[in-house]
Amino acid sequence: MSGSQRYESGLVVENRGHVRVLTLDRPERRNALSSGLQADLVDQLLDAGEGGEVRAIVLTGNGPAFCAGFDLKEIRERDQRGERFRPPMNRPGRSLFEVVTETPVPIVAALQGHAVAGGFELALACDLRVAAPGIKLGLPEATIGMGANFGSVVLPKRIPMGIALEMLLIGEYVTSEDAERWGLVNRIVDADAVLPTAMELAGRIAGNAPISVRRMKETAVKGVDLPLWQALRLDVGPNPYLSEDRREGIAAYLEKRRPEWRGR
Repeated sequence: MSGSQRYESGLVVENRGHVRVLTLDRPERRNALSSGLQADLVDQLLDAGEGGEVRAIVLTGNGPAFCAGFDLKEIRERDQRGERFRPPMNRPGRSLFEVVTETPVPIVAALQGHAVAGGFELALACDLRVAAPGIKLGLPEATIGMGANFGSVVLPKRIPMGIALEMLLIGEYVTSEDAERWGLVNRIVDADAVLPTAMELAGRIAGNAPISVRRMKETAVKGVDLPLWQALRLDVGPNPYLSEDRREGIAAYLEKRRPEWRGR
């Protein structure tokens, strides 16, 4: 796919070279994750992981918020209609956060505004995060009777347990400066520089050998909780050592030229 396309759900998809930009475009709802928006995001992420043309993804949002989480208005309307509510991991479709984590293409979150509840979980599922100063991040689910299923599992793996439990059990927000200090945010830049910085990082990733990048992400994600001896033997993803790109990369380095990656 080339050019830009906007879906009825509010998702805007644009390919810039080997970087795919996914923009949440429901500013009037603070980019809340409706069921349609979640489905379109899952579809685009799965597509990006299949073809090989997309080598990095930038996920961002239009308006003052990155994402306010699940669409509570939609959930309430379904409750009022008497529809059964299914927990996140007990639904016919794939969990959005699970798909983000498992996408072999690295994903950079561009947080120009607040990322709370499911919006924070969405950012947490990404690989790198660029944020504006002073934005709010957090999981207020305990204050509204929700569960923060993904955040409850992932957040204690990323920051000290005491801080993670305080965020989960009290539900108060932290700032992007706090998150950077704990290692949750890679860069803090002025709000108007968030997307360009995320695009620069994604471009640098996309400029590297795609097989190596995929191998490294999959190994890091799947090996992080394994014992060292198991992680070292974890043979997942494409093998760069046996690839044409490995020979091309070495030749380009020795010949002092830019490599021409073929993804094989």
